[in-house]
Amino acid sequence: MSLRSTHLDRMRDGTFDTLIIGGGINGAVTAASLAGRGANVALIDRGDFASFTSQASSNLVWGGFKYLENYELWLVFKLCLSRNRLMKAYRDNIHQIGFYAALDEKGPYKPWFAAFGALGYWMIGLFGTRYPRLLSTDDIETEEPAINTDTVAGGIEYRDGILVDNDARFVFSFVRSAIEAGATAANYIEMVSAKRVSNKWVATLRCTDSGEEFTTTATTIVNAAGPFVDETNHQWGLDTEHRIVYSKGIHLVVPRITTKHHHKVLAFYDDTERLFYVIPMGRRSVIGTTDTRVDTPFTEVDQNDIDFLLGQINARLDLAAPLTRDDIIAERCGVRPLVVAAGKGDQKDVDWTKLSRKHAVEVDTDRGVVTIFGGKLTDCLNVGEEVAAEIEALGVPLEKDLHNWYGEPAKATRKEFFRQARLMRLDDLREKPDTEPLSDRLWRRYGRRAFAMLEEIRQDPRMAQDIMGSADYLRVELYSAADSEMITKLEDFMRRRSKIELVVRDADIRDSPGLREVAIILFGDDADQRLVEYFGGEDRVPDAVRNGPMPADALT
Repeated sequence: MSLRSTHLDRMRDGTFDTLIIGGGINGAVTAASLAGRGANVALIDRGDFASFTSQASSNLVWGGFKYLENYELWLVFKLCLSRNRLMKAYRDNIHQIGFYAALDEKGPYKPWFAAFGALGYWMIGLFGTRYPRLLSTDDIETEEPAINTDTVAGGIEYRDGILVDNDARFVFSFVRSAIEAGATAANYIEMVSAKRVSNKWVATLRCTDSGEEFTTTATTIVNAAGPFVDETNHQWGLDTEHRIVYSKGIHLVVPRITTKHHHKVLAFYDDTERLFYVIPMGRRSVIGTTDTRVDTPFTEVDQNDIDFLLGQINARLDLAAPLTRDDIIAERCGVRPLVVAAGKGDQKDVDWTKLSRKHAVEVDTDRGVVTIFGGKLTDCLNVGEEVAAEIEALGVPLEKDLHNWYGEPAKATRKEFFRQARLMRLDDLREKPDTEPLSDRLWRRYGRRAFAMLEEIRQDPRMAQDIMGSADYLRVELYSAADSEMITKLEDFMRRRSKIELVVRDADIRDSPGLREVAIILFGDDADQRLVEYFGGEDRVPDAVRNGPMPADALT
């Protein structure tokens, strides 16, 4: 919170080269790109960073294999190149993973034809992954017995990337990179109004947490509001050549349903001949996604969504018992903002089956506004570079792009961290031998900042304890998050800086005494208030949480 207060002080009556509206993946990567090249940048979001569309992705970094169906070869090529760059720049955060597709006898494509497409996909991606394979039914039964092969004709395996942690945390890594390069950023700040005065934008901003209003001045504005870009441009009286339509997608998180050592994405065609997946997430599996037309960005999972996904997966997997609603640990729901031409009429006029996750960058030169339409996580580096080029063309001087505003620390830095971790026997401190080594976890999540965590653990090994049992989050991480991750509400930590809400059942969270310690470390004297907000009322705070230990109790 102290970091956020410092950045709010900078925003009050501050003057910037660029004000970025929206802290999802587009806004975060734009802030990192501009700040990394010397621009004076301010980034705001009316919620938490990545609290809308960017927290509801599939966690996949992929080149869009399915876009080959509509012959979007140029889009697939660009996405594959971006995927390759991301996997190279984030070796510990993005891993290559196999997509294991089982194809029904009555499905839209024969296995040999799908294999031909996978080969073309591999070539379009400039061989950035391991080569694809054609699978026989015997291969599938041997390699992944969870798949029901009664009606399967064969399959293919091709490769893309996957985030090891969650999408929202990856977005925040760009926010952190921007801050380290000198950017000013704050969550829970909404734009009340913005006017163009003497070639400058004067924006009135409001802190949604405290209600305080103040003004900020900027030469240019980037509209990175995701599903709300049209609404934001309308407030400014801007006409654009593009607009957004909405597609709702949901995922269900369930206990792991694939073979224990089979770290692959399972792919199937559903009854409507659309792809859906079973995606590994540690000790969990994620089933999804759906694709439903909606008229509003505000959506939620309904019973029809759940019944559809459970029915599709139960028909395609050979499980000991069918999945039911009781198996659902968490739900994810979000809208994809899809780009269409502004003259396309209403959403009913759009051919939904041909829309892809491409992006468009549009510039109003006279008013100094850059708008980002659509996009996806895989395409983020391209977005950052394209917006920076447009901002520079609007007169904001930028340094040469050395491509050092993204990516993990150098190999030598990584080697030194693991040397120190090995010497202090850090991995011997993990409480469950079958879980990820602590050294891998801390380096992936924090990079250079993990060195300071090693020192904290040296001084007190209890800082390496999992603070909420199965949550896989160390006490030392909480103290670091309190200092440097702008956690304003408990949900920010539970859902976005970590993925605890996605992998731990709600009942287990409510029964966790450690949650009180989490709140006290993060919020100090405001801990009880934040717990009440999190659970939705004073009388809803569970006794196990209310009576949990204080940090001093836990460390004595």
